[in-house]
Amino acid sequence: MLTIRLSADMEQRLTALANITQRPKSFYVREALERSLDDIEDAYLAEAAYERFKASGEKAIPLEDVMREHGLEG
Repeated sequence: MLTIRLSADMEQRLTALANITQRPKSFYVREALERSLDDIEDAYLAEAAYERFKASGEKAIPLEDVMREHGLEG
């Protein structure tokens, strides 16, 4: 079970959509999550990995060096 808080505008829009289509509001909330959760995960996990990298003090390797090392020069 999950409880979320929505702005009044979002609640009104969701209620109107549910009423017009005769589907529960939870259907649309689940649909929205299914469509966007992969992108949200990617963004936040990448941000967390970047913060860990910055905190580690490791040196970055320029992309050109990595490509050259693997024979991927353009």
